[in-house]
Formats: sequence, C-alpha cells, structure tokens
Amino acid sequence: MTEHTKNTFDQKGLSAGVPMPIVKLNRWILLGGILLALITQQPWITTLLFLMIMASLVGGPQWSLVARIGQHFFADKIPGAEKEDFRLMRFNNTIAASLLGLAQLAFLAGIGVLGWLFSIMVALAAAVALAGFCLGCYLFFHFRMFRFRIFGK
Repeated sequence: MTEHTKNTFDQKGLSAGVPMPIVKLNRWILLGGILLALITQQPWITTLLFLMIMASLVGGPQWSLVARIGQHFFADKIPGAEKEDFRLMRFNNTIAASLLGLAQLAFLAGIGVLGWLFSIMVALAAAVALAGFCLGCYLFFHFRMFRFRIFGK
C-alpha cells in the first residue's frame, strides 16, 4: 500500500473521500455477485456480500475487502482519482446492507422470492449507479435536506 493510498483511508483522510475506482469496484462486486447468486440460485453468495458490506460498516475502511482489493489493483489510478464523500459511500452501503440483511432473513424464513426481491433491488441500484445515476446519492441529498429543514445547521 502506498503512503498516499494509506492516507486516503486513515481517520484523517476520510474527509478526502473514497476514490471513484473503489466506489465503482464496490458497485461491480455487488452487481456481479447478486447476478451470480441469481443465475446459480445460491443465496449464500448474497450472504457473503452482506458480510462483506457489514464488515466495512462496522470496522470502517480498514475492514473493507473492496477497499483492500481496490488499493491493490488501482494503486496507480487512486492518487489522481475523483473522490466520493465518505459519508455518501457509508450511506449507500448502509442501504445495501439493510436490503441484503432483509434478504437473509427472508431466505432463512423460507421466503426465497422475497429474499431475491431484496437482492435484486441492490443489484438494480448498483447497475443504475454504474450507468450514471446514483439512487443512494439522490436519497442522501433529500435526507440531508429534510434533516436541515427540521434541525437547521
């Protein structure tokens, strides 16, 4: 890990944001993983995705498998890459983890159709974001505006 990459993910560097190659890698992993799970009809793949996202939410960027992989494969692109606000990435991952968590509960309850529906919602959001419109970003903006109207600065 280069010094610049390390600084991107330390506590002081979080305000600098998450490099877009890592953000896109996160979206591709979610989309590809859920499509693979659907094609093979293997819900345990969505469980792995859920655990992967939860690790990053609980432990921060240091526990993010996607960040670790991205730092290795995109080390040359990260220094000059556009950044996404860390709070936005966390918000999007919280939505994805919530939906995948609900999917796990549905699978455990024997309601596979509902589990796949929640999983597909995550895959669609990732696909739409890769195409250029971030639904989580839209929701984050409106959430922040609502919070501002209620509580002010």
